[in-house]
Amino acid sequence: MENELKGLLIIISGPSGVGKGTVIRSLKKMYPQFEYPISHTTRDPRPGEKDGEVYHFISKEQFEQGIEDGDFLEYARVHETNYYGTLKKPIMDGLKQGKVIVREVDVQGAHSMKEVVPPENLVTIFIKAKNKEELMQRIAHRGELPEEEVKRRMKSAQREMDLADDFDYQVWSLQDQIQKCVDDVNAIVVEEMEKAGIDPENL
Repeated sequence: MENELKGLLIIISGPSGVGKGTVIRSLKKMYPQFEYPISHTTRDPRPGEKDGEVYHFISKEQFEQGIEDGDFLEYARVHETNYYGTLKKPIMDGLKQGKVIVREVDVQGAHSMKEVVPPENLVTIFIKAKNKEELMQRIAHRGELPEEEVKRRMKSAQREMDLADDFDYQVWSLQDQIQKCVDDVNAIVVEEMEKAGIDPENL
């Protein structure tokens, strides 16, 4: 498999509320030629969400059938409730074609991907807050989330912060300094593409 893969899979991970979504949106503007696969999930769509925009919404039965069939590169039950996962085929096909693929994945999913994708084709970046107190504050201020969801995210965030050292890079996301976080992630992307011999203009 290693000889077949020419592309780069860049994983953006970190606890809820740390700014991963902002980083991904910024990368999409800078690199529209990259691939940004969409997760599959069993959670219900929130108001205004449409299938295929941010998530593919499927039933628990469909998801578990996909697990049984080996369709997922990674999957997990996030916040102790719903399944989230990344289909294997689009990722591996893209890597074989020499593409750069960017995925936001939870910490569990990042570990699963590291078991399948060779290290020379994989870059893992952990976005972290200044401290747990600041992160808890950010999560609590997400007014659109139900209270139970906030509590689950806080519990998960505490576990995830302790696993930052398992990633290739750690990038600070400080309050009111998200652009610096984006710039730091972009610098890593540029460096890793150079190391892999990938010219973004030719993608």
